[in-house]
Amino acid sequence: MAVEERETTTEEEVAPALSVSAAMGLAKNALEEVVVRLVGEVSEVNDKPGYKAVYFTVKDEKASLPCMMWMNRYQASGVALSVGALVELTGRFSLYAAKGRMNFDVFSVSLAGEGQLRLQVANLARELEAMGLMDPARKRPLPAYPEAIGLVTSPRGAAVHDVLRTLRRRYPLARILFAGVPVEGPGAADGLVDGLAKVVFAGAEVVLLVRGGGSFEDLMPFNDRRLARTIAACPVPVVTGIGHEPDTSIADMVADVRASTPTAAAEAVAPAQGEIAARIQGLGAAMGHAESRRLDALSIKMERVASLPLFREPTRLFDGEALALDDLSDRLGRALPEALREDRHRLGLIGEALGRMLPGLLSAPRGAVGAAAGRLGYLGEHFGERSRQQLDGARGRLMRAGAAMTDPYRASVAVSAARLHDLSPLAIIGRGYAMAKGEDGRVVSSVDGVAAGERLVVTLSDGELDCTVNDVRRIHSAVEAWG
Repeated sequence: MAVEERETTTEEEVAPALSVSAAMGLAKNALEEVVVRLVGEVSEVNDKPGYKAVYFTVKDEKASLPCMMWMNRYQASGVALSVGALVELTGRFSLYAAKGRMNFDVFSVSLAGEGQLRLQVANLARELEAMGLMDPARKRPLPAYPEAIGLVTSPRGAAVHDVLRTLRRRYPLARILFAGVPVEGPGAADGLVDGLAKVVFAGAEVVLLVRGGGSFEDLMPFNDRRLARTIAACPVPVVTGIGHEPDTSIADMVADVRASTPTAAAEAVAPAQGEIAARIQGLGAAMGHAESRRLDALSIKMERVASLPLFREPTRLFDGEALALDDLSDRLGRALPEALREDRHRLGLIGEALGRMLPGLLSAPRGAVGAAAGRLGYLGEHFGERSRQQLDGARGRLMRAGAAMTDPYRASVAVSAARLHDLSPLAIIGRGYAMAKGEDGRVVSSVDGVAAGERLVVTLSDGELDCTVNDVRRIHSAVEAWG
């Protein structure tokens, strides 16, 4: 031991003591040689405007580490640090000699585990927001009283029972169109898209897209880009109730209404029976008041119309015409006798003038008429004699020409009459034969057309006999006998 003490003393005497700054510089150089990648949870962040770097602390269950990252590196990383985020850091240790404090100089930062998923979701949210899918102006109001409600969720979770129970309690009139789909795991997003399309095609007026609570990874199907576009393009409003109150997914952001839970989503689309009854009563009261006001206004208008002079004293409409008619009648009664008196006096004067003028006017024409009548009588006698002679000559010629024209036809008629006489049944009857006719005037040509007891009229050459058939007998003709 004595030897070791002496050797130590010798070394101390040989190696000079370092200053604090020199020791810190030595440690700084040694630490900066170590580049590591580590994972930790952010416990505090100091990112004030004007700072050249971002200062934050990461920790795990047993230790914490102060970190700093230059602002240009931080902004280039695209990560927004927040307390509680799990991050993966790459950097080296550094020592700030003036304060004797060690930092971790961060070269790069990225979210680790759920943090990376959250970063992806945040980037997708910003992209969809820039496309206008989250614009409140494009979101549609919910139908007040939907007849068909679509429900897209897992058929095995508690959410479907909560929703159906709420709808049955609040609004049992609605028809539920249910599409059971997976809500987590691979292929869940495609199933949600397909379920939405099916309930809309079946006639849903509003769609509930719901699921119960779960981890952030479990809710990732509701952060799918295709599902978000399908919700935005859906022809009917979509109401989401995904997870619990703090959980917010991309589907919630683009949906027309976002509810905190599946039960709240069902309550959003289903009015309570009490609310419906109250609304109906309110509408009925409003209709009653409106109708009462309308009837009051019509009554006032009717009274105003009834008070017009037209309806109170209708004869006043014709006062002016009646007075004018009376005046005209009076004037006409006075004017007619005077006019008739003047016309009668004028007619008398004209009659006297005609009486004086007519004898003189008629004497000359009377002589002329007598002379004309004498000449006419003389001309008429000679004119008629000549015409009578001409007429007699024309009659003789016509008689001779007519006789010559009918001679050929007279001979033809005689021949035809002789042939007609030969063919006449009367000529046959004249030779001793008879012709029988029935009561209806038909000629009986065979015994088959006559029955016993039937009345017949038998025509002879000089008259007719009314006969009754006693019996019918058939005789064979000579032709039949020879045959």
